[in-house]
Amino acid sequence: MQLTEAEMKPSISRLKRARGQLDAVIRMMEEGQDCTDVVTQLSAANKAVSRASFQVLSTIMKRCYGDEAAELDPADVEKMFLSFA
Repeated sequence: MQLTEAEMKPSISRLKRARGQLDAVIRMMEEGQDCTDVVTQLSAANKAVSRASFQVLSTIMKRCYGDEAAELDPADVEKMFLSFA
C-alpha cells in the first residue's frame, strides 16, 4: 500500500522538523552546550518522530482497515502498535 501525497505531508513535515532538531542536538553537543538544553532539544525531536509515526499508523489503519476493523486480530493490532514503543 502506498500513501498519497496528502496523507504523507503532515508526517513528512514533522520528520523534517525532527531532522532539524536532531541537527541542533548534534551541533549543541559538539559545541559543549548545557546538558539541560541538549536534553530539551532531544526530547522535542523524539516527540516529533513519535507523532509522525502515530500519524502514519493512524492513516494506515483508517485506509486499510476502515469498516473491516472489527475483523482484525487483536494480537496483530497490538503488535503493530507495540512496534512503535
